[in-house]
Amino acid sequence: MRNIRWTTGRAVPSVVLVISTLAAGLVFGLGLIVAIGAQNAFVLRQGLRREHVAIVVAICALSDVLLICLGAAGVGAVVASNRTLLTVVTLAGVAVLLWYGASAARRALRPQALVTQDGAAPAAPASKVALTALALTWLNPHVYLDTVVLLGSVSASYARPWAFAAGAAIGSVVWFSAVGFGARLLRPVFARPTAWRVFDVGVAVVMVVIATSLLLGLRGAH
Repeated sequence: MRNIRWTTGRAVPSVVLVISTLAAGLVFGLGLIVAIGAQNAFVLRQGLRREHVAIVVAICALSDVLLICLGAAGVGAVVASNRTLLTVVTLAGVAVLLWYGASAARRALRPQALVTQDGAAPAAPASKVALTALALTWLNPHVYLDTVVLLGSVSASYARPWAFAAGAAIGSVVWFSAVGFGARLLRPVFARPTAWRVFDVGVAVVMVVIATSLLLGLRGAH
């Protein structure tokens, strides 16, 4: 990623430089986060069920913002150079991904439709939902690799790295808010048990694939 400067010898106006860097960070951040993964699947599921959506969105978005700031501050280089730390984080992430995949597989065996509030099953406690969101965020190696290492490295190539990081942070907040609070638009589709079965099967497969790729990558690094 090349630095953003004019080649005519004239200095780039500060406001223009900040805005262009902010936009680059926004696009880059969305490019990393808009993908099927454990975190996004969990946010989508909670949004569909309308269970503690604000808590989940807040945890995921604020965690991303913090990790992005750490990456822009140069922590990514330290993490990337510590093989032991990366190994521990990767193994913990694999365990979480397999656990979430197994949970999705169990749900797929006994799918439930979205029903009205009068007949709905009791919602999971807010504490349990919050802990799950924290685990899927902070024990996910991809989160560190994307936000702390990769995004941190790219932001360092800009004249205003903090603007790049701010753009990426805005992208995370917008994305998680859209997925969590916008999921209600899909509720008619998930009014049928079959839709939930397909969704949970897909989540289970993706989680196993990601976990396997992490293990293979860890093995290749040694």
